[in-house]
Amino acid sequence: MSAPLREARISAAAIRANAVLLRQRVTTRHAMAVVKADGYGHGAITAAHAVLEAGFDHLGVADLDEAFELRGAGIDAPVLAWLHGPELDAAAAAEAGIALGLSSLTQLEQVARAGRRNAVHLKVDTGLSRNGVAEADWGPVVERLATAVADGSVRLEGVFSHLSNTSADDDRAQITAFERFLDAVRSVGLDPGIRHLAASAGALDHPAARYDMVRFGIALYGIAPEPHLRGALSLRPAMRLSAEVAGVKRVPAGSGVSYGYRHRTSAATTLALVPLGYADGVPRAAVDAPVRIGDALLRVVGRIAMDQLVVDAGDAPVAVGDRAVLWGDPEQGDPHVDDWADAAGTIAYELVTRLGRRVLRTLG
Repeated sequence: MSAPLREARISAAAIRANAVLLRQRVTTRHAMAVVKADGYGHGAITAAHAVLEAGFDHLGVADLDEAFELRGAGIDAPVLAWLHGPELDAAAAAEAGIALGLSSLTQLEQVARAGRRNAVHLKVDTGLSRNGVAEADWGPVVERLATAVADGSVRLEGVFSHLSNTSADDDRAQITAFERFLDAVRSVGLDPGIRHLAASAGALDHPAARYDMVRFGIALYGIAPEPHLRGALSLRPAMRLSAEVAGVKRVPAGSGVSYGYRHRTSAATTLALVPLGYADGVPRAAVDAPVRIGDALLRVVGRIAMDQLVVDAGDAPVAVGDRAVLWGDPEQGDPHVDDWADAAGTIAYELVTRLGRRVLRTLG
């Protein structure tokens, strides 16, 4: 079988190795692997199996559909889903053994009324101003939680929040707020259960934020969660994005390249056409991003189009059918996805999670 035209090759071994490394680095009682957004674009099922083999004991997803996908694949590890619409199906969650992250009194009432004894993790807003119980509602929520636990309609399995990663001072303020909420939960006679606050960046930067469990996400896939952590860990990128070169032409000096002639060649050169564009998730805004063809590290020139981009190969030997690698493992000579994120003025999270359906995911 010939190689696919466009391919994101996923290494389960790299995910597993990253999970082992992170588990050794952060030794909490529990470790959650976040496999939302189809495993950050790497495949949720592939990622889940890899991290469970590496010793992680919980999985985290955004919504129930993602959790049901894991259950449908036969994965029976504890799963937490924390982002819900107004119609929260507590019964289906209970039937599948999926814990619910609850962020409001309304959600708590829905689950309590269902009476299915759902496992719940109560999420508190400690300053991120997204989901989570607002401080003004802490009293009513913990009081209602206490009655729901007492009458057996819910089981409190944990309490959690999320750091903003803004600054050390901001993160410490959130830790303090989290502690105050834990005290509020204890004040009504409840054990908070599994306490978790830190995701990848917080787990690595703030030992005080680790509590009983940390939630590793992007770091599992070989990408540093913050720029200052690049190179601080021996993480292995788990995705290699590439495509076959679809065209090669020699052009003279002064040739315009792609829409708007944002680039004109300064000398006679060879241009390689790569069939990846913004319809495939490659950022249109990437300027001068690196591409590896053979042993040469080359650069994108001109505007990236919907279906294709152009690489200036200079005098390097390039032929139709050669593999052009946009990002992969630098240990293998490939550009890092961070290089593309920097070129596009974004973060690597965005790039790996938004690849389009024309890009075939393969394992290897």
